[in-house]
Amino acid sequence: METLNAALAADLPDDPPWQEVQIREYLAETMPGERRICWVAEDDRLPEGESRIYAHVSILLFGDIGVLEATVHPRLRRRGLGRQLVMHAARRAYLEGFSTIGVEAVGNTPAAAFLESLGFEREYAETRSVLSVSKVDWAALAIMAGGIAGGYRIEFYPGGPPDELLEAYAEAKLEAQTDEDDLDLAPRSSDPQRLRDSLHTLHKRGLKPYIVLAIHEATGVVAGLTEVVVPAQHPERADQYDTIVVRAHRGYGIERAIKARMLFELRSAEPDLLEVQTWNAHANESMLKVNAELGYQPDRDWYEYGVDVAQLIQSLERH
Repeated sequence: METLNAALAADLPDDPPWQEVQIREYLAETMPGERRICWVAEDDRLPEGESRIYAHVSILLFGDIGVLEATVHPRLRRRGLGRQLVMHAARRAYLEGFSTIGVEAVGNTPAAAFLESLGFEREYAETRSVLSVSKVDWAALAIMAGGIAGGYRIEFYPGGPPDELLEAYAEAKLEAQTDEDDLDLAPRSSDPQRLRDSLHTLHKRGLKPYIVLAIHEATGVVAGLTEVVVPAQHPERADQYDTIVVRAHRGYGIERAIKARMLFELRSAEPDLLEVQTWNAHANESMLKVNAELGYQPDRDWYEYGVDVAQLIQSLERH
């Protein structure tokens, strides 16, 4: 946690530091069928029984891709430690039969240049926006929350949707898989059992989900959904996950209404919450406009990179 917070202070100084709450669970818990393998760099000069981790890398293996995460303490950057750790992860991914590694990096930080120097190619870009709860115009937000067309109702589910809605919820989630062209570094759960597993894993990792749904009253289908997760590790800043409106139900004010309703629910359920952060593709102009109306401010660009595993190993071995 100390190394992570040192990296945050250097690269994202406006982000809240992590608290020592369920750190191990956050790093270790995975979905069924997924495996996370980790390596750490420790200071071996400390007395026996003491340990300080200065760098960490992990590879999450699922589907046909390995997802990389790496953190190096700012004091030890540019010494080859990051390359050594990435080499360990790449070799393991290769031995496990994976041909592609994906990784996420924040724009205007050393991570992007580091990855590009190893041969990673940028394949997807999005903008992170942050909303300050203290600056929300609640009167305007109330109008937005009520601005949904007739024939729909909005429902709030802390912890996740009930079992009787999981199938309809999964159907709505399928919509997003055909709408975006990112690397799927955090693939969506789009069948009822995987949704159950996903919610269970979120709770085990210390992530508290909140769900708002728009239900089409005539058919009972989930016409739209929005998801926010409040992490135990930094509870003052929540993470916005998917916001989806099913194609047949677009144009009825659902996006704006469900996101506005979510903010009202969070104000009641999480009184210590200070901010909500969300990510949107540069091309998603409609959602960027909705977020601006709600009070989100663009913060940073985030990039997803991909690389062929064999080529990455060759690049690392040359250096």
